[in-house]
Amino acid sequence: MRRFFHKYNQLLLKKPLVTNMVSTGFLLGAGDFLAQNLFPTYSEQPYDYMRTLRAVFYGGIIFAPLGDKWYKILNTKIVWAGKNERTMSTVLRVLVDQLFFAPFIGIPLYYVSMTILENKQPYVENILEKFHTSYWPTLRGNWLVWPIFQWFNFYLLPVQYRLLAVNLISIGWNTYLSYMLHSK
Repeated sequence: MRRFFHKYNQLLLKKPLVTNMVSTGFLLGAGDFLAQNLFPTYSEQPYDYMRTLRAVFYGGIIFAPLGDKWYKILNTKIVWAGKNERTMSTVLRVLVDQLFFAPFIGIPLYYVSMTILENKQPYVENILEKFHTSYWPTLRGNWLVWPIFQWFNFYLLPVQYRLLAVNLISIGWNTYLSYMLHSK
């Protein structure tokens, strides 16, 4: 395990974006795999490989570049100057992440992207339906999980490891997202 972490760290330092894209795609695919196996839409549901492929594509090609950039922006632009700098910077980063990114970028991007990748036409109607049925429960679920985790993530981990930490916790979160996306 130490060898794997060492190799991952080397890749992260040499090619951070590509490394984050591969790991994010893999872990979103893992979340979809778990969702399909643990929470099938109906009994005897066959495994949908294209659904998992869409999750991998979304994670690696769409979300990872954005997430990689987002954590770097939070680390450099959201900084408290004054007493308790580290603690207050962490609190501000969590607030910006949870009150701006999650509700206005992260969750909408997921539902819009996945609806388009699934080719659910008419797109606008299906996207609006997904927002109507799933946006608020997803955001509430987000606020139950992510603020506490992100506080520790921003406070304890160097910026280059934050997306990986999010991705590891995201196995469970991605299972939930996939379940929400495909629930009737």
